[in-house]
Amino acid sequence: QVQLVESGGGLVQAGGSLRLSCAASGRIFSIDVMAWYRQAPGKQRDLVATITSDGSTNIADSVKGRFTISRDNAKNTVYLQMNSLKPEDTAVYYCKATIRSTSIPYNYWGQGTQVTVSS
Repeated sequence: QVQLVESGGGLVQAGGSLRLSCAASGRIFSIDVMAWYRQAPGKQRDLVATITSDGSTNIADSVKGRFTISRDNAKNTVYLQMNSLKPEDTAVYYCKATIRSTSIPYNYWGQGTQVTVSS
C-alpha cells in the first residue's frame, strides 16, 4: 500500500505565503515524477508544477515566478512554496506521484489540502 499525505494548507491574506508538503509512504521502490495540481470550485483540476526524480521542474504560466516546486528524495516528499498569493490561487491542492512498488509505475493522489487566499 502506498499513501500520499498532504499538509500545509490554510487561510492566508493576499500577498502572503504558504508551503505545502506531500509525503509518500508505504511500499516504495522508487518515485518518478511528483506533481501538484489544484482545483477551484466548479472548475477542472489543473496542473500547477511537476518535478522529476533528478530535479527538473516545470511550472504553470499562471504561477511562474511565484511558486516553486522541490523534493527531498530521502524523505519521499515534494514541496510547493507559494509566494505572493492571490485570491485566484484559492483551490484544493492535490499532489500526485508516479511510484514503483515493483517494476510497474502507478499514479497515486493525495487527499487534497485547502488553500484559501483572502483579498
